[in-house]
Amino acid sequence: MSKSLKPATKTKSASDLFGAAEPKARTAAKAAPKPSNAEAAYTAADIEVLEGLEPVRRRPGMYIGGTDEKALHHLFAEVIDNSMDEALAGHASFIEVELDADGFLTVSDNGRGIPIDPHPKFPKKSALEVIMCTLHSGGKFDSKVYETSGGLHGVGVSVVNALSSRLEVEVARSQKLYRMSFERGHPKGKLEDLGKVNNRRGTRIRFKPDTDIFGAKATFKPQRLFKMARSKAYLFGGVEIRWHCAPELLKGIEDVPAEDTFHFAGGLKDYLAAAVHADTLVHPDIFSGKSGRNGAHGGCEWAVAWTADADGFLSSYCNTVPTPDGGTHESGMRSALLRGLKDHAERVGQGKRAASVTSEDVMVGAGVMLSVFVREPEFQGQTKDRLATAEAQRIVEQAIKDPFDHWLSGNPVQASRLLDFVVERADERLRRRAEKETSRKTAVKKLRLPGKLADCTNTATEGSELFIVEGDSAGGSAKQARDRKTQAVLPLRGKILNVASAGKDKLTANAQLSDLMQAIGCGIGPHYREEDLRYSRIIIMTDADVDGAHIASLLITFFYRQTPRLIDEGHLYLAVPPLYRLTHGSKTVYARDDSHKDALLKSEFNANAKVDVGRFKGLGEMMPAQLKETTMDPAKRAMLRVVLLADDREGTADSVERLMGTKAEARFAFISDKAEFARDDLLDV
Repeated sequence: MSKSLKPATKTKSASDLFGAAEPKARTAAKAAPKPSNAEAAYTAADIEVLEGLEPVRRRPGMYIGGTDEKALHHLFAEVIDNSMDEALAGHASFIEVELDADGFLTVSDNGRGIPIDPHPKFPKKSALEVIMCTLHSGGKFDSKVYETSGGLHGVGVSVVNALSSRLEVEVARSQKLYRMSFERGHPKGKLEDLGKVNNRRGTRIRFKPDTDIFGAKATFKPQRLFKMARSKAYLFGGVEIRWHCAPELLKGIEDVPAEDTFHFAGGLKDYLAAAVHADTLVHPDIFSGKSGRNGAHGGCEWAVAWTADADGFLSSYCNTVPTPDGGTHESGMRSALLRGLKDHAERVGQGKRAASVTSEDVMVGAGVMLSVFVREPEFQGQTKDRLATAEAQRIVEQAIKDPFDHWLSGNPVQASRLLDFVVERADERLRRRAEKETSRKTAVKKLRLPGKLADCTNTATEGSELFIVEGDSAGGSAKQARDRKTQAVLPLRGKILNVASAGKDKLTANAQLSDLMQAIGCGIGPHYREEDLRYSRIIIMTDADVDGAHIASLLITFFYRQTPRLIDEGHLYLAVPPLYRLTHGSKTVYARDDSHKDALLKSEFNANAKVDVGRFKGLGEMMPAQLKETTMDPAKRAMLRVVLLADDREGTADSVERLMGTKAEARFAFISDKAEFARDDLLDV
């Protein structure tokens, strides 16, 4: 191609040049590469333009974070947040939440009601239809309508509409009632004028999540809705929230009533008092207060109490929207408390004692409720889990610092207790840092049963593993099969204590559990220290039978109740030892269970082969080489990591209490409900 376009070396006339141009152009065209098959198949017709709410249905995770249970209940949060915005603006005094037996959820308020007049930009549509069917539409972009609101993404209720199989809206304005229905985001007719109504105003939204999006079994959980609705009432004392739930949905649920009314004039102070009522407080009074409210310059409400015998927590909100991942407002809270406590220490001549105190020390054992109101909040992500507004840090810090100073000065005895408590936490942190430099061997010598623990030679936590096995027999095989450099083995004697049904005194007096935690080194409960963990993996290795499963359940319950952070940080695992050994000639394979055995017999051996099937009675029966090959060698083994589902922690706690707790009748009910499955298993045997 470059040769055909090379300039001529002879002088030519204009006519010659123009006459030569046509064949040269054709030559260049012929030399150009032809489009490939892939290029020819990719045309403008392949470019999709998604309109209306179709993007939400195609990619719901972009708008509500997924399609799991947490995302499902986020739909309720989006709807009730709109009603809360009306209450915060002073236009609504109550909100009603009703869960029907057919799966429909209704949220009503007595606010101003969604506008129903034609929209100026879309004169053929009502403002209600525009709001329900158009992303980034609403009255929260203009601060003249709402001083504060639960976010400015403008996708909330329209996303709920898109992800609902059916949604109905009723609006009462100017003593007239209007209604409009939608299916999967599409209007099912025009806005209806239902005539005159008296003594009614506001918006009523009734919807049912689409099973095509969330799955056929996806339903609202009464416990979760009840807790979310109650928390909203705590966050704004000026609103009353009325709860209704179909009785048939509450079978087997004891802590959720069919009807209730929430109205907490004390706000967050009442919320925190209920949360820490069973804990021992460092000081008897709760430090709480309000600043501003939802005005133009922002507002803040807080409640703080320090507990002596429980883990701390910080629950934060922005414009009544939960922010579980924290953000700038939480940074302001930590800074205000740290500065206030250090300033107080200087005033009472304790400045040197408090010099090493950090915000981490102040927050240890602190139960904190924080709610901030800002005009234009910025969140990370559509689900608003983390606040990113820089101004929120200044608002919170300025709101809390002076009241905290006055509270400390006005309560010298309580302030002294708090200062001593925080300084002790700082000293403990520094002491742990110093102890961390001590050799791991020193920790081993402190064990009461040094002969039971076969420790590894690796002195670093990273890469080290502790295998917890049942009995000395299994322990002997495991000790021979292990890699001495990175793998430690601790045998236990039979079944450990069920901590879910035992008191603290039994837990403290139990020698096996004490030895176990001394070997692990991280402490339990509020004294858990991630930095002191001596192994990066704690592996429960029990026999592949019913007794082994029971022992594993007891151990998991212990770690769940006493060291939940160990699970959250991904340190707890279950080994998967084989139950069967299948041998034919020189070929040997191992099966985890009966179904795996049947599958291997079909896939690994000929149909007419006479396969020797051996069943292991326990780990102690396995030769060390077999145990290493099947269960302990990192290159060949399979393991299961124990995890706590972040979106179902309440359900997990309920299951543990029901199956492992003190109420035998709860286990009996579970066994009765699952009897058919047990009967099927027995028939298979």
